[in-house]
Amino acid sequence: QVQLVESGGGLVQPGGSLRLSCVLPGSIVSLYAMGWYRQAPGKQRELVASISTPGNTHYSNSVEGRFTISRDNVKKTVYLQMNSLKPEDTAVYYCRATLSAYDYWGQGTQVTVSS
Repeated sequence: QVQLVESGGGLVQPGGSLRLSCVLPGSIVSLYAMGWYRQAPGKQRELVASISTPGNTHYSNSVEGRFTISRDNVKKTVYLQMNSLKPEDTAVYYCRATLSAYDYWGQGTQVTVSS
């Protein structure tokens, strides 16, 4: 069982930045396909960004050019750098790690963009 530990959420003003972190203790993070998802109140959970095992990245249209997903294999951590934040980015953000039949989720971290 892999436990994902997320951090970095909080309250930020529109136009501000946050960096989310997702740690996979005891795991070889490069073996996993990683993704960041978010779920706003009353909405379905949606994929925000992903990074494959070779390092290919994918972004949703709504965050393309503003968010960057990256991976530090030594620190066993995946990051989501979020810039130019908008109120519509407000949601609980979840980290996901998949490897073959294994599928793990973090507990979520709240991001609130408001003035």
